[in-house]
Amino acid sequence: MATVSKVVNGRDDVASGTRSRVLAALRESGYRSPGQRKPRLTGLVIDVLVDALNSAYSTTLLSGVITETAALGVDAVVGLTGGEHATAEDMAGRAQRMVEGGRSGLIVSTSAYREELLRPFEQRGLPIVVVDLANPPPAGVTSIGATNWAGGREAAEHLIALGHTRIAFVGGTERSDSNQARFHGFLAALSAHGLTAPDELVSHGSFRKAFGETAGRRLLDLPTPPTAVFCANDRLALGVMAEARRRGVGVPRRLSVVGFDGTYEARQSTPALTSVTQPLSEMGATAVRVLTQRIEGNHPVSHRLELATELVVRETTAPPG
Repeated sequence: MATVSKVVNGRDDVASGTRSRVLAALRESGYRSPGQRKPRLTGLVIDVLVDALNSAYSTTLLSGVITETAALGVDAVVGLTGGEHATAEDMAGRAQRMVEGGRSGLIVSTSAYREELLRPFEQRGLPIVVVDLANPPPAGVTSIGATNWAGGREAAEHLIALGHTRIAFVGGTERSDSNQARFHGFLAALSAHGLTAPDELVSHGSFRKAFGETAGRRLLDLPTPPTAVFCANDRLALGVMAEARRRGVGVPRRLSVVGFDGTYEARQSTPALTSVTQPLSEMGATAVRVLTQRIEGNHPVSHRLELATELVVRETTAPPG
C-alpha cells in the first residue's frame, strides 16, 4: 500500500520497474484518484505553457485557450516552457507545484520538449495535452496539430501553378515533426510535377525571423537565385522578405514568398504575406476541450487530432518576373 501511495502521489523514491507495474495495475483496475471521482469544471484550474508570450503564434493560440476556458468556467495559469533550456528537474518542480496548488491538468505548446520533460506530470497523474510538439509525444498523451503535410503541398502547388520551377524551402528546427511534414509535403508537390529541390535551395535552422534573413541572404547570393520561397512559418517568411527589401529585390515582382501559420503578422506585413493558415485559435480551444475531457476521466478516440489548414493568397506571390 505504501508503494502504491508513493506512485499515485508522484514520489520519486520508487524503482522504475516497480512504478511501471503499479501504473499498469492502476490502469487495469480503472482506479481514479479522489480528485478525479467527482468531475466538475467550475473552479477547475489548468496550467498552459508556451515558448514565448511575444510571438504571434503563441498569442493567437492563447486567445483560443482563454476564450474556451472562460466559456467552460475554467481558470488558466499561463507560464513559459523554458524552451531548449528546460530540464527534467525544472519540470518535476513545476509538476509538484501544480499538485500542491490544486491544478488539474496541463497544455503545452513548444518546439523543444522531449519525452523526459513530460514524465514528471504523468507520474503525478496530471493529464497532458500538447500542441505542435517537435517530437511524437509519449504514449497516452494527446496531441493537437494541423495538416502540416497537406499545407506544405498546397503552398508548393500554388507556386508551381504560377509558373515557378526554381523554388526554395526555408525551414525551422530540422528535427521538428511539423517542419519535416511541411518540407515533405513541399517535396511531394515538386516531385508530382517533375521538379526537384537542390541542396543549395534547402535550409533548416530555427523558426526565428533572424534565420529567415540569414537564409534569404544565402539564397539571393546564389548565381541563379530562386524565383520563389516557401517558408515553414511566417516569421521565417518575414525574415526572407526583409533581406529581399534590403537588396532591392521586389516581392513578388522578383521573388514570391509563402509562409505558414497565418498569424496576424502575415496580414499586417507590407506587402501582405501569402500564408498557409493554421486554425491556431481553434487549436487552443480544442486543447482545452480535450484536456477537460481527460480530467473528467474520458479519453479521446484518437491521441492525435489534426485540424485542416488553408492557403490564403495575399500579395507576396505572382508569376515569375
